[in-house]
Amino acid sequence: MNFRTGYGRFAAAVNSLPIAILWLCCLTLGAHAQTAPIKLAILGDSLAAGYGVSPAQAMPARLEAALKKAGRNVTVINHGVSGDTTAGGLQRVDWMLADKPDIVMVELGANDALRATDPAVTEKNLDAIVTKLKEAGVTVWLAGMLAPRNYGPEYAKQFDGIYQRLADKHGVPLYAFFLDGVAQDSALNQGDGIHPNPKGVDVIVERILPFVTKNLDDFAASAHAPPVRRPARP
Repeated sequence: MNFRTGYGRFAAAVNSLPIAILWLCCLTLGAHAQTAPIKLAILGDSLAAGYGVSPAQAMPARLEAALKKAGRNVTVINHGVSGDTTAGGLQRVDWMLADKPDIVMVELGANDALRATDPAVTEKNLDAIVTKLKEAGVTVWLAGMLAPRNYGPEYAKQFDGIYQRLADKHGVPLYAFFLDGVAQDSALNQGDGIHPNPKGVDVIVERILPFVTKNLDDFAASAHAPPVRRPARP
């Protein structure tokens, strides 16, 4: 055997071994990034509470079922209150935190829009909610809402932009429209044309599930990331 050739092959194999191990570890991490139990609370209104449907058909329960089916160890806590506004949600933050959630999805604003609340007031309340949750060490996700179009384009423009502005300000993930695929579809809503029926809830869960699973993986990755070490000051 040519020594140089044989050694070269051996060296190449040895040198590539750590890379192969690292690659396999990355694949494993990607496939099972979230294994520890996680509490996900949904701070919301009737869309989360499950107005007009049974508790088992409400969005939080259906989302938890979908996550468990996907092998995710997640408990979804329903903190939805029918008729609640962003002001009401702000008042409930401390009460919700007693459940010690790891993540809170904020799903509020629909009732503000239905009451034609000044978008500046809605934004101020949501800003305070996100700030309070982050100060408590909780990961925050935002679920956006769109204003009714019969209030005119100016109101819609001001209201619709609230969620992206807050997501950018606080650096939190945003699901652009909670009722995506369901709004104004009579087959997916109850008689009031506002609240999803069980089929509509399932569409919401189907649409939002990729957003939830991606951010669960990001949460798990950040939880296992080593702390950032800052250089000592001279």
